[in-house]
Formats: sequence, C-alpha cells, structure tokens
Amino acid sequence: MQYEGLESSPNIFYTGATTNQQIVPAVSWLLQNKGKKFFLLGSDYVFPRTANKIIKEQLKAEGGTLIAEEYTPLGHTDYNTIISKIKKEKPDVVFNTLNGDSNVAFFKQLKDAGITSKDLTTLSVSVAEEEIRGIGASVLEGHYAAWNYFQTTDTPENKKFVEAYKAKYGKDRVTDDPIEAGYFGVYLWAEAVKKAGSFEVDKVKEAAKGIEWNAPGGKVKIDGENQHVYKTVRIGEVQADGQFKEVWNSGQPVKPDPFLKTYPWGAEVTKK
Repeated sequence: MQYEGLESSPNIFYTGATTNQQIVPAVSWLLQNKGKKFFLLGSDYVFPRTANKIIKEQLKAEGGTLIAEEYTPLGHTDYNTIISKIKKEKPDVVFNTLNGDSNVAFFKQLKDAGITSKDLTTLSVSVAEEEIRGIGASVLEGHYAAWNYFQTTDTPENKKFVEAYKAKYGKDRVTDDPIEAGYFGVYLWAEAVKKAGSFEVDKVKEAAKGIEWNAPGGKVKIDGENQHVYKTVRIGEVQADGQFKEVWNSGQPVKPDPFLKTYPWGAEVTKK
C-alpha cells in the first residue's frame, strides 16, 4: 500500500508510494490547476493525520490556504455536518484521506446534497478502481485520485497484466494500484534472488539495490538507500465506466524521499 512516509526500516521493502510519490505532487497539481483553498478531510488514524501535517507545511510553502481540517472515526458513516461545513466554507479542493466504508458514505451523501464534481474538486488517495466498484461510478464520476498505476495505464506490460488478471479472477474484476504493487514486488524479489544466487535474506537484500523491472505501471527500481521503489506519479479523473482517465503524470519514475529531505519545507515536518 501507499503510506504516509517518515519511515524507513531495514526489514521492509516498500512497493507502495511514499509521500513524495503521491500526496506532495497531488497537492502541487491541485494548487496549479484547481485552486488555493484546501479542506482536509480524513479518517482519524496515523495515515491521514501525518499526511495532513505534511500538506499543511506544503500549503504554507506553495501559497495555499487551509480552510478546515476534519477527522472522523474509522467506519464513520454520517457526513451531513461536514458537508454543511464544506458548503459554508466553499473550499476550492477537498483533499480526501478517508478510508474504507467512510468513502462510500461521504461521496453518496455529497451527491445527495446536490454537490457534484462540477461544483467541487475532490482528490482522494485511498480510492482506486476497486473502491469505485463499491461506491459506484455514477457517484464518483469527475472526482480525482492520485496513484502510481491505473488499470488504464498504457504500457504493453499492463495490457498483458489486465488480460491475465481478468482471465483468472473474472471479466468484471478490476486491477488497481495496491494490486499492481503487490504483483511487481514478487518479481523484484525474484530478480534480487537471481542476482544474489541465494535465498539468504542478507544476500538478497544486498543484491536488491538498484534492481529494475518493467512493471505494468512502468519501470520500477529499488532505491538502495531506503528500500523504497522509484515510481511514476499519476493523477486520474473517474469516468462513467469506473475507470480513470489519466490527466497528469510525472513523466518519469520519481526517486522515493520518505523523509522529504529534498523539499525546503520538509524539515518543518520532520522536526515536529
């Protein structure tokens, strides 16, 4: 899975995005394309809390404004009060770090309140193709998400991957970012084992540095310093068929920076 960054364990290889491969570029894109006034909405646990701590420093540095910051318990399903606040505050963007069933409730209640993607830009970092199936494409159409992979990503590897996935699990099933990250992780490990000529953990770990593989979402590479993976960043708009139309990508795989050392404002996050 993608996660909130600020971590690097010698015992973990991170195939999901860290902060500078999802959240930070998404905020920059929103500021440049959708507006400066942000409403932060998240579930009350470590990922949204940490993500929003990072976003607040980024907004200060890049000219954005924090309108409100709201958290609800995991599994929360009544968003009418928060939606009333969104109507009152009139943000340009809702940056959504809700998780699980809360997304179903929030987006359905947003639509019931007469607010569509034409009225309000939302960008989510935990809503992928599988979640769209559960919530409904008609509810989410026009809203945005940031990931490193979409089922619609145009690579030869992805065409084969999607066909094989549907052949095995059913034509109505969808792939998504966490599925792709779990998939290519096995292949990166296999390449490291081949290079090491051994299954011994320490030998495989050493051999893994710099390993590259053409994943369905594009080329990935293991960073030898922090055991995260170089990944291309993508922003997509939900379509009526439940798939994403890619509206922006980083052009090349982004070096993972879990502690935000390459950002002038990153030190403000890590010292708190």
